[in-house]
Amino acid sequence: MVFRVVKRSILLSLLLAVASPGVSLAQGPAGDLAGPAKSAAKIGAENWDSLSLAGHPLKAETPVSGGKEDLPQFTRELLQVKWRTGDPIDLYVIRPKGATNPPVVLYLYTYPSETDRFRNDAFCSAATRNGFAAVGFVSALNGQRYQNRPMKEWFVSELQEALVASVHDVQMVLNYLETRGDLDISRVAMFGQGSGGTIAVLSAATDSRIKAIDVLDPWGDWPDWMAGSPIIPAPERPNFLKPEFLKKIAPLDPVQWLPQLKSQQVRVQQVMDDGATPEVAKQRIAAAAPKNAQVVEYQSTIEFYRAVSGGRLFQWMKDQILPVSTAHSKSQALPGSATKAGPGQ
Repeated sequence: MVFRVVKRSILLSLLLAVASPGVSLAQGPAGDLAGPAKSAAKIGAENWDSLSLAGHPLKAETPVSGGKEDLPQFTRELLQVKWRTGDPIDLYVIRPKGATNPPVVLYLYTYPSETDRFRNDAFCSAATRNGFAAVGFVSALNGQRYQNRPMKEWFVSELQEALVASVHDVQMVLNYLETRGDLDISRVAMFGQGSGGTIAVLSAATDSRIKAIDVLDPWGDWPDWMAGSPIIPAPERPNFLKPEFLKKIAPLDPVQWLPQLKSQQVRVQQVMDDGATPEVAKQRIAAAAPKNAQVVEYQSTIEFYRAVSGGRLFQWMKDQILPVSTAHSKSQALPGSATKAGPGQ
């Protein structure tokens, strides 16, 4: 069962990576920079009980360049950024050609995932279309960042660390982007899928620089998610249903944080046959969306792909951070089988 869910999650990720039908998934020449970690990412006084960076000891080192590619529609830059011992992050900054200080969309995908999509020309072309910069990396305890940890310590078993460290990373990445001088950090949106969607919700609740979020199948409603998600191997499930574990992650539940996102633009998309999040959890996440949110349901992965292929998935976020004077007509809700403006409307 776990294999089938991971396989479906990989299929959905592949659909997300392919910006238009028939596009190859061939990678660009740049490879990831982050080599073997020197030590586990248990970092000094970094506080997993606080989403805010205030009072944290994180200090960014000078970024290391991994090269820059100049393509007809965009430039793609790979940097290694680091603010924790043993946890270098491969950060992709993809800028549209001909745009001065473009607005920014952050992309964070689910566990498990890698950075391959950010080296995919079709993805980069769609993400930068109409003059937007795309910035991407993988979350903590994921992809190339999962190194030198005991196998029993993985994303879900260390969920508090994985989520909080990633929210800190989003803030540190935005701090770095502000120093570049070639991006408009007053107009930032964030796309998150699965666990990345959860991190997007927590990040928007923590950092007011994020003006809009678009979350696809976010994890959450932790008691129900832990009880029913097939991502968790059956032998390990009892550990995650213990009161002490649930208490530790309760403050990180998007069901708690979504209603507080009253000043940001929010869209929640759910693919109903994606089983990583149980249906009861999906219902509670949707019900928690703020009144100004847009909630869209797709009955199947095929329906979702038909609705968002050709780069349409990214347009809603872009519309939210366009200047009023140059905004396109706001994108209509994508044709999912159930759409609402938010609970209570």
